[in-house]
Amino acid sequence: MKDATVSFIGSGVMAEAMISGILGEGLTYTQNIIASDPREERGKELTERYGVRSSTDNREAASGASIVILSVKPQVMSIVLDDLNGAVDPEALVLSIVAGVRIKTISEGLGREAIVRVMPNTPAQIGEGMSVWTATPAVSEHQRSQAQSILRALGEEVYLEDEDYLDMATALSGTGPAYVFLFMEALIDAGVHLGFSRRVAQQLVLQTIRGSVDFAKRSADHPAELRNMVTSPGGTSAEALYQLEKGGFRTVLSRAIWAAYQKSRYLGGLSGKEGSD
Repeated sequence: MKDATVSFIGSGVMAEAMISGILGEGLTYTQNIIASDPREERGKELTERYGVRSSTDNREAASGASIVILSVKPQVMSIVLDDLNGAVDPEALVLSIVAGVRIKTISEGLGREAIVRVMPNTPAQIGEGMSVWTATPAVSEHQRSQAQSILRALGEEVYLEDEDYLDMATALSGTGPAYVFLFMEALIDAGVHLGFSRRVAQQLVLQTIRGSVDFAKRSADHPAELRNMVTSPGGTSAEALYQLEKGGFRTVLSRAIWAAYQKSRYLGGLSGKEGSD
């Protein structure tokens, strides 16, 4: 990717995470990256922070780029696609991280076939993200390698053939950090209620979650088996888990993920068209 010119259409948090990852891994040079954003001050901020070029004109930013990364809000995607139509190089790879927007919509909007669609998540900002992606047949092996290199700079990546899995990934891993943060917040508040200072409660919760995740990743056991390891008959864990199950913890979480999945389909224009429940 050393000679690749990369254009970011939209310069929000995830775009910045990708810029940081690309430069941190030395995938290309700072002068080869241009970030487009309607706010001129945002462009200046990224230029000062990373040395990349910036623009407030999407067409100007996309012109001549070998990789165009779409990183705008899904609500403005149709406007952005209209704006970019005819400006993207015919040989360019288009990589979209826009939640819910289907490859067909992007392809028709830009008149381009080589498209990679990705669902990243927030921990990509520290190189610990989870990205699920797919690609059209028009994406060459070289372009696939480029896309994979970018995503690996953000953390782990999984390639799936069927685009439908990306709406599922949006609900599970894309939105997943929000569920985890809410769970953390609830645990910290419970600790404060017990009598800990908020600082101590936060330390206990953060390290407990971090340690549990690391332990689970290193273990070959199913999460249910790991849970059983710390659940003694008639003990404190058993009592706490009983209350969680009684309160419908699994059911509420499952409903939340299903709602996020349906919202992702809606944002992609699928609601009521393809058997939406």
